[in-house]
Amino acid sequence: MLAQNPIKHYLFSASSMGTKVNRTPLARRTQIIRCLVEGNSIRSTERLTNTHRDTVMRLMVEVGTGCAKIMDEKMRNLPCERIQCDEIWSYVAKKQMRLKPDDNRAEMGDQWTWVAIDPDTKVIPSYRVGKRTRENAVAFIRDLSERLANRVQISTDALSTYVDAVERAFGADVDYGQIVKFYDAEPIGPGRYAPPRVTGVDRTVIAGAPDQRHISTSIVERNNLLMRMSIRRMTRLTDAFSKKLANHKAAVSLHFAHYNFVRLHRSLRVTPAMAAGVSDRLWSLEELVEQTSN
Repeated sequence: MLAQNPIKHYLFSASSMGTKVNRTPLARRTQIIRCLVEGNSIRSTERLTNTHRDTVMRLMVEVGTGCAKIMDEKMRNLPCERIQCDEIWSYVAKKQMRLKPDDNRAEMGDQWTWVAIDPDTKVIPSYRVGKRTRENAVAFIRDLSERLANRVQISTDALSTYVDAVERAFGADVDYGQIVKFYDAEPIGPGRYAPPRVTGVDRTVIAGAPDQRHISTSIVERNNLLMRMSIRRMTRLTDAFSKKLANHKAAVSLHFAHYNFVRLHRSLRVTPAMAAGVSDRLWSLEELVEQTSN
């Protein structure tokens, strides 16, 4: 006879009369979220915490949704002087080339996470998950503009939609430059999985008077690597992709809230939120989970 499945801890469990609801203890909820923010998948978290994967998923969505609200409330009136923006690719349910005519193309296929980061404090004031469209670019940059307290210098790559988005959101009250990187044309050998070598860069002033020394996307590109390492569903060459757009958005929000408020930055020795003056103390992960799960 097969042994009974030991994974039986659920976030909610009602009595047979439907009058009592038991809640998973805060310590266990924190343990689950800690596994997720350290880059574990749903199923590996299930094994590590002895918690059913449906419970892990529900908790991730619940906490991630709460994290989105915290980010929206806290990231206001920021004194950033420089901002770097970029977008990082992922997909939901299936890759774009495998979508069928009757699939919901708005919520399936390629999804991009638009990210803004302050290279000085390392704080991430704004992000957006969606298609790589002009509408999303405008919405992302407009949201960023509403969170800043002063004139800033913005750096992006040469994606054309940024030009219109920055003009719509900031008008003339911005210093904006784009950077284009040129790569080695040497063909990649068999079995090699690495980006080509950068051979040169071209910096272009788009608006205002940006300091050309600081027209760069290096910090935000390094943050893209952190996202791929910390959000399992964004790690390349795995089967840990998101099955629903809502789950994907929750995972991204959880990552950014943890990054801003809980995770100590090695070079800063404080969290990015503390460096930016958003918070005057280090948040614990338990506190973040308690504030975002009911």
